[in-house]
Amino acid sequence: MSSIKFSSLSEHRTALMGAAMLFVMLFHVGMDRHSTFYALHRVGNVGVDIFLFLSGIGLWFAWLKRPSLKRFYWRRFVRLYPAWLIMAMLFYIPNYINTPGGGYSPDIPNLVLNILFGWSFWRIDDLTFWFIPAIMALYLIVPFYIRLILRHPTWRWLPVVAMVWAVMVQYYPPVHSLVGHVEIFWSRIPIFLLGINCGLLVAEKRSMEGSALWLLLLTLVLSLVMCLEFEESWRGRFPLFLERMVYIPLAISISLLLSHWLEKAPHWLLRGMAFVGMLSLEAYLIHLHFILVNVQKYHLGYVLTALITIVVSLVLAYLLHHLVAFITRFLPR
Repeated sequence: MSSIKFSSLSEHRTALMGAAMLFVMLFHVGMDRHSTFYALHRVGNVGVDIFLFLSGIGLWFAWLKRPSLKRFYWRRFVRLYPAWLIMAMLFYIPNYINTPGGGYSPDIPNLVLNILFGWSFWRIDDLTFWFIPAIMALYLIVPFYIRLILRHPTWRWLPVVAMVWAVMVQYYPPVHSLVGHVEIFWSRIPIFLLGINCGLLVAEKRSMEGSALWLLLLTLVLSLVMCLEFEESWRGRFPLFLERMVYIPLAISISLLLSHWLEKAPHWLLRGMAFVGMLSLEAYLIHLHFILVNVQKYHLGYVLTALITIVVSLVLAYLLHHLVAFITRFLPR
């Protein structure tokens, strides 16, 4: 039985991000509550955690390649912000004009702040593009966390503290009243930090012995069964952060097993998944509030709705990607 290489997470990171993005898009397509696959469809939300885990790995290398705060933040800005700014203006300006009371932006200052960095997510838990302001905030801590764990390796246990904090956000009244409305952000910090931690394992080309495959499969099965149970039997009767804690082992086991399988996957499949991964940011910004909301009006059924949404979103994401690439050519490097 071949060993499982952590380096595969880096070698196939773009393809894995493509898989994560497909999970998220399939999750967002509505499915009848009584469908046989409803619970499995809901677990597609783990794509967010897979994406954060892989992002943490990539950011480890991005920082160590050239440990400069200015360069690090500028590179993140150039990749994220132009696409965000275009799509935020296309969403929040019409929303402000066409919605009584301004919708997510009750006044011009809030409109400007929403366009600049998704302020209404932090203000009222607006989940329209919640991942973007969340990842912006996470980018800010990356260089300091990496510096910390390089100097003091014991601090690699900080993800465990982040898990405790997620519990406090839900159940400790002073914390809950202050930041409980953005629980979706706090409960995703542990997997992001674990991704950064895993960057060292990837860099050192470590591997797990072949028998670890059974441990990963056990982890996958147990966490998946628990997530399916949450969605099938307990939906609406438990705090969502609890399922997101189970997403952590589910996301890591999926990432490792999928990266291991991709070592022997057909070239065409790798290229296809990498293509989706390359467009993951743009597809995220486009698919839900610009494509899916319109396609679902026709009640075409889950499969056809998902297929149309994915294809159209990827076409538009490709165009947006190249538009942003053209714009950023004129920005300083």
